Amino acid sequence: MQRYFLDETPEDDLVVLPEDIQHHLMTVLRGKIGTKAEFIFNHKIIRIGEVISINDQKTVVKLGSVLEQTVELPVDVTLILGLTKGDKPDDVIKKATELGAHHFILVETEWSVAHWGSKADRKIARLNKIAQGAAEQSHRLQVPTIQYFNKIEQLELNNAMVKVVAWEESAKSGEKGQLVKSLEQAHHVGSIGFMVGPEGGLSKSELERLEKLGFKKASLGARILRAETAPLYIMSAISFALELDHSSI
Repeated sequence: MQRYFLDETPEDDLVVLPEDIQHHLMTVLRGKIGTKAEFIFNHKIIRIGEVISINDQKTVVKLGSVLEQTVELPVDVTLILGLTKGDKPDDVIKKATELGAHHFILVETEWSVAHWGSKADRKIARLNKIAQGAAEQSHRLQVPTIQYFNKIEQLELNNAMVKVVAWEESAKSGEKGQLVKSLEQAHHVGSIGFMVGPEGGLSKSELERLEKLGFKKASLGARILRAETAPLYIMSAISFALELDHSSI
């Protein structure tokens, strides 16, 4: 069943669909009277809705039963992404949303090839739409938040959060334990933040800045991953370590 996020909580059980949702449900999916879909209010309240009328270019849905679901990761995950070029941010946010990320922070670094400047607001608006579509498709209970900073010095993170920076030199040196240790800590703390550099990596001064903020350097296995691959590795590792049942292994 298709899922949609609605910004406003209805005063009663009748909802007039916003134009974008109406277009998708009634035109793209060829909905009609009696078509049902899931609607989420206030991030996590799911109700089944049924189309009961279509008139004057308006589609009215009657809300019914509430669904109880647990589909979010057991820890709050923030991905801090060094700004990459082209449509790489689009792809990462789409896939990482499907994999359960809760927050994205995009930041220009010293070696970032891409520079958004005055385009930042438009870029973030586009990414918000991508994240919402991915959250609906993957039946998430919330749409991830997205922020943008033009330098690492602007980062402000919860002091209690477990913080990790993916560092290729850790992989080259054979380090393999920090990621596991950090995930174990996150299981108890309840939140974790991962920094992944852009195509050119992170500078020495940026790494020092991150370490002062409490970040621990970690490898993502023995191989060197692309900037757009590393976040997906991280999300998969979190799911495997903290979400799946290991009792049968």
